[in-house]
Amino acid sequence: MQDFDDIALLLDSGVPLLVLETHDEPAALMLLTRVAMRRRASLYQWTITEGLVRVGAGAAADNPAREPLEVLRAARSLPRDSLLVLCDFHPYLREAPEVVRLLKDIVQAFDSRGIALVLVSHALDIPPELQRLSARLGLRLPDDRALSAIVREEIAGWQSAQQGARADIDPAALKQLVRNLRGLTERDARQLARRAIHDDGAITAADLPALNRAKFALLDLDGIVHFEFDTGSMADVGGLYSLKDWLALRRNAFLSAARDAADYPRGVLLTGAQGAGKSMAARAVAGLWQVPLLRLDVAGLYNKFIGETERQLREALALAERMAPCVLWLDEIEKALATGGGDDGTSRRVLGALLTWLAEHRARVFVVATANEVASLPPELLRKGRFDEIFFVDLPDQEVRARILAIHLQRRGQDPARFDLLRLAAAADGFSGAELEQAVVSCIYQAAAGREPLNDELLLAQLQAGIPLSVSMAERVAALRAWGRERALSAG
Repeated sequence: MQDFDDIALLLDSGVPLLVLETHDEPAALMLLTRVAMRRRASLYQWTITEGLVRVGAGAAADNPAREPLEVLRAARSLPRDSLLVLCDFHPYLREAPEVVRLLKDIVQAFDSRGIALVLVSHALDIPPELQRLSARLGLRLPDDRALSAIVREEIAGWQSAQQGARADIDPAALKQLVRNLRGLTERDARQLARRAIHDDGAITAADLPALNRAKFALLDLDGIVHFEFDTGSMADVGGLYSLKDWLALRRNAFLSAARDAADYPRGVLLTGAQGAGKSMAARAVAGLWQVPLLRLDVAGLYNKFIGETERQLREALALAERMAPCVLWLDEIEKALATGGGDDGTSRRVLGALLTWLAEHRARVFVVATANEVASLPPELLRKGRFDEIFFVDLPDQEVRARILAIHLQRRGQDPARFDLLRLAAAADGFSGAELEQAVVSCIYQAAAGREPLNDELLLAQLQAGIPLSVSMAERVAALRAWGRERALSAG
């Protein structure tokens, strides 16, 4: 109802050009039909395939124009107070000065002719000469009450089709499914709800990962943001006990916060030595909270065209908001925010846009940023208020190294109880988690090649022969650890 009132108010206020961005074209046309009926106006629709058609009349207009210039010329002869909907007109706004000029002629004659135009498409970039003559709006998305009604309608529909059979509904999974449908149009939400219930006649926690993947596919952004299927769990992360406790305390606050609430956990910055487990921890946050994990591709963000990088960042952040509640992982964030002078100021603009969003966004998007080169991060990013906390992920101590070895051995079909883990961990002083994993992998290859079982001796020899990064780059690692001890909370 609010969308109807907004459009009617804009037209009543004399706005001659409405820009309606939506993927749900049928819903937009239904809404515009209602608006035209209330205004007692003739409604016309144009598409490149059908030409100019009068909506509701069941017949073509007097001039069934198909080409963009033809329809705009014909539009000047439509009855007074007509409403003309141009669907997917965005390709003709680029490098087509005559099309733009005709649009401008029509909207500037609104006071005398009363002909209003509505551009409907999934994305519309309006030329500067038309921007001050137009108003942009989008269809409101269904709230939790509407989404819950959609899901229950689909459940009832399935039960009716199965001649009264009852669906197996897990109340907790049903509640989470409704939350995960946020950000979708009514049509898309109904499609995914129908898929969830019709698949097996049940709604359980097992349906949620597939639903999240399908939702992301509907919203995908040219490969800049990636949906991470493997979120992992905190049990897969050795050590980091302080970080785990911090996240566990905030889980319910994040998941139960009111939609668009101002106060809820907003994010953490993880910095530390390479291979210490920052990326694994970022994945495990989403697994612990059972929400989708999105990864922003920093390398793919930058574009050679002026303004495109900032636009892609805005669209990526908007996509994360539509996937909320979710975790947004900014991996190696320093690569996106190096504020050198050789990129025409793009990095500074990206930093400004990101800082503004971190401070002002209200959607439940928990940001996990990871950084290896903390010294290259701009100080604006490190001040309080950007992230809830900054954690330093240090190299693991002996106890944690033993736990990491056990995790990687068990993951590869080995029984950790067969190994002297404390002895192996003592020999791996200075190794990161990633280096411990590679030592296990190398020994498994070696054991398979020699047709012998994996044992302590093979692992011990591999660890003693290895040179960890903390040795090969001792000065840099020592400086990083000193920074972490003084300026961040320990994640261990």
